[in-house]
Amino acid sequence: MNRPPLRRRVLRTTLALYGAAVVGLAVAAFSDQVPYARTPLVTDLPPITLTPPATTDTAQAYVIREAFRRGETLPAFLERIGAEDEGLLDYTSLDEEVRAIQRQLRAHSTATVRLRADGRVDSLILPLVSGARVAIHRADDGFRMAPVGTENDDGTAFLELRQGVITHSLFATASEIGMPDAVASKLAEIFGTQIDFSRDLRVGDSFAVIYETKLDAEGLPQPGEIVAAEFVNQGKRHVVLRYDLPGGKSGYYTPDGRVLGTGFLRYPLRFTRVSSNFGGRFHPIKREWRHHAGTDFAAPPGTPVMAASDGVVKFAGWQNGYGNFVLLEHRSGYVTGYGHLKGFAPGLRAGKRVSQGDVIGYVGSTGWATGPHLHYEVRINGKPQDPLKIALPAPEPLPERELARFRQQTAPLLEKIALLTRTPVEVAAAD
Repeated sequence: MNRPPLRRRVLRTTLALYGAAVVGLAVAAFSDQVPYARTPLVTDLPPITLTPPATTDTAQAYVIREAFRRGETLPAFLERIGAEDEGLLDYTSLDEEVRAIQRQLRAHSTATVRLRADGRVDSLILPLVSGARVAIHRADDGFRMAPVGTENDDGTAFLELRQGVITHSLFATASEIGMPDAVASKLAEIFGTQIDFSRDLRVGDSFAVIYETKLDAEGLPQPGEIVAAEFVNQGKRHVVLRYDLPGGKSGYYTPDGRVLGTGFLRYPLRFTRVSSNFGGRFHPIKREWRHHAGTDFAAPPGTPVMAASDGVVKFAGWQNGYGNFVLLEHRSGYVTGYGHLKGFAPGLRAGKRVSQGDVIGYVGSTGWATGPHLHYEVRINGKPQDPLKIALPAPEPLPERELARFRQQTAPLLEKIALLTRTPVEVAAAD
């Protein structure tokens, strides 16, 4: 089959539509003299997914997951998503077994297409009305089809890209664009030092995120770590990149090599509400007015509590009204305290070094507590401060010797973020 390239066919169609539009406008102008009004044209682009660069080849493959439309043939589906693979189009059009399978495709169910950088298909996993899935794989001598499960996935972790605009909430938008809740939660955690997602989020805010994903035996995605993300909140742009330090430790940094935000987590757990603020309050157990030296965050029992910043454990044990209590010492005279814990993270003890985000314990109601919550304190040079209002210290940048390596490792991620946040026209026109 001799088909012109997809880009050429799109160009011809565009020119034809343009000519028709000009003729139509001329006829309208000479007949009814109706003023011409522009009509916005909105089109949905398929999700863009890419793999990390191979060590022996800089070309990048990618994965597309897209739903079949009712009555759509497999060749039409492949052409719609931009899979310009003449060999596969011939195979799906001429092979009798594949043509029979096409009559069993389930409308509105998602197919998974793994393509090479040149547009040729490596594998195609198809959903059938029976609930089963079949896979078409590229072989040395062409293609072959087999039920899913007889071909083992190689376990490659792909980088999946998603972009969204806030309409109601982060999780509602994540659902609309097909992004897993686990990725949305991690996104909120990463940007939690810069954005208060309970108060600062606005309709029209936008985000772009790149995260690892693997396909299981049925071709379904299993999300992993976020490797790069952008969040535009009230017009301010925040970008974060995951960087692997020598020795295996990973962290999230701004493009100039600084830990995102302040270097301290404003909220060291995922909570439901602030149950008691810093300052004077009527103590629920002592039944008297007392100064509350921290902030209480209500959360279900067992909710993980994280270290607010890198530091050293100064105390981990029982301390009177605090119940199970952890005290961490950080740089610049900062100390954080975590009370009423149900229990401690395995191996946590005085003298142990912890990193920001490490789990140090779990929400409980030990000590003087009327329900499960975390009592969280921040002290500077021994003086208690309001955790919700204090100006947290600026993050320390990567050492000079690390910056060159950081820029080299994260440059491809910045390019992918730039690709993802382009307008649809620019994406379509990109080479």
